[in-house]
Amino acid sequence: MKLRYAVPAGVLVSSILFAGCGQAGTADQQPAATPKDTGATTQTTTPAATAPNFDQAVAAYRTYATEQCDTFVKKTEEFTNAVKAGELDKAKALYAPARMYYERIEPIAEALGDLDPNIDARDGDVEAADWRGFHRIEKTLWEENTTKGLDEFSDRLLSDAKLLRAKVETVNIDASLMVTGAVELLNEVSTSKVTGEEERYSHTDLYDFAANVEGAQKIYDILKTDLNQKDAALEKQIGERFTALQQELAPFKDGEGYVSYTKLKPEEIKKLSQNLDALAEPLSQMGKLLGV
Repeated sequence: MKLRYAVPAGVLVSSILFAGCGQAGTADQQPAATPKDTGATTQTTTPAATAPNFDQAVAAYRTYATEQCDTFVKKTEEFTNAVKAGELDKAKALYAPARMYYERIEPIAEALGDLDPNIDARDGDVEAADWRGFHRIEKTLWEENTTKGLDEFSDRLLSDAKLLRAKVETVNIDASLMVTGAVELLNEVSTSKVTGEEERYSHTDLYDFAANVEGAQKIYDILKTDLNQKDAALEKQIGERFTALQQELAPFKDGEGYVSYTKLKPEEIKKLSQNLDALAEPLSQMGKLLGV
């Protein structure tokens, strides 16, 4: 979900810097040739700037989003089947891994109306009567320690996941959505994941944290060749800061997943937040340099 809470100053700057990403970038133009004086009025035109072509990058990102959606539907079905079968421990184990496939491509869902709140709203984000999705199920699984009463929520969650998959192939994706989406994913981490507020019952925030970072890094990986041609130093800086953030996350791995967020010390959370802000600042410059 977007901007559920106040954005920390460091990352808010990133969003402000990105406000101009929808404007066309400045391209080199050759001045129109001066016509010879023939006594007749000659109309001259200035060649239009050639907009960068990101068709290949957009196609690559759509392929990535589609692949994530395919697995998201599969993992969500496994999760909801466990809930409906009353397999509490299995449902808890499948919850966070299924969400990672969604969290990597959340900017796509946010472009599709109510799909994001239907899938990912937390208690208080929407009217109580409308609350459904992962976090509605999460609350019952961990706070009440039961799967009872969750069949309808499970069916609707799987239906929403399938709807997301159906729409991902036709949703309008452009380079602007990609570059703003990369920063929004980091903002998601700053506003809810690093604070421990996203997964308030299961404390599986590090799964979401890692998935958001991975989703942003995928966008950077797709666009970095174009960025390198514009500003090699900035491209290198962004790459190095992604690496630094991943290295900070690595010690908290637990098998294929991550430890409970409750196990992190305040200084460890602070270090993660600092590395996150250090990445968000240069990443926010990517859109303007690419002219999107």
